[in-house]
Amino acid sequence: MDYQNILLETSNHTALITINRPKFLNSLNNETIDELSNCIKSLNQNSSIRSVIITGSEKKAFVAGADIKEFKSFGSDKGYELSKNGHEKLFNLIEHSNKPYIAAVNGFALGGGLELAMACHIRVASDNAMLGLPEVTLGVIPGYGGTQRLPQLVGKGVAMEMILTGKMINANQALDCGLVNQICEQSNLMSTCQKIAEKINRNSSEAISRAIKAVNACYTDGINGFESEIKLFASCFETDDFREGTDAFLEKRKPNFN
Repeated sequence: MDYQNILLETSNHTALITINRPKFLNSLNNETIDELSNCIKSLNQNSSIRSVIITGSEKKAFVAGADIKEFKSFGSDKGYELSKNGHEKLFNLIEHSNKPYIAAVNGFALGGGLELAMACHIRVASDNAMLGLPEVTLGVIPGYGGTQRLPQLVGKGVAMEMILTGKMINANQALDCGLVNQICEQSNLMSTCQKIAEKINRNSSEAISRAIKAVNACYTDGINGFESEIKLFASCFETDDFREGTDAFLEKRKPNFN
């Protein structure tokens, strides 16, 4: 499929999605969200892909927010639709995907950009990254999951300060508060993410998918996370990956997961 706003590469069971709008600091307009949604749905159905990396083109920005021009004239009805569609088409889709998504945060990750990174399962930031949710400076609040995912990652107090002041934090501060998993020099960002993906890819894709569901259950209203874990754990025993993994362990060899 041809995309106008994103680039897609695949290699060694890993897909790399690059948001390619450098003139606009890779901001998320409706067309880009639609393209990302279609691409991610396709990758989630592709059994040869075991992990996905998302990044922004060039060195200045991962994603520097949403495209404000598109919603400047909106009223509450259209605002509701904008937020709801974003959740369903992209941010929730990533969080609840059946394979892990790694955000390679190169530069600015602001507003919808930070929300995109937080929807991913792992975040690696370059040492020049700046992260924040500045929506209150525009008279709105984060609308793509920022008020929910940020407290889960950094705690209520830090999240409140970031959201209410609209301030940006640097990569070291993001690492200290748990917003990113690790930081590295920008020149090493992609190789660092690739190494994480390679480690993931060696493991059971069936088990990885169930692990994502189990962890997400902890943050889902009305769901007992422990009960979800028990059921998902039990379902692993019916998979070929479980048989291969246990056979390999007993035979003292590395498993070969298909």
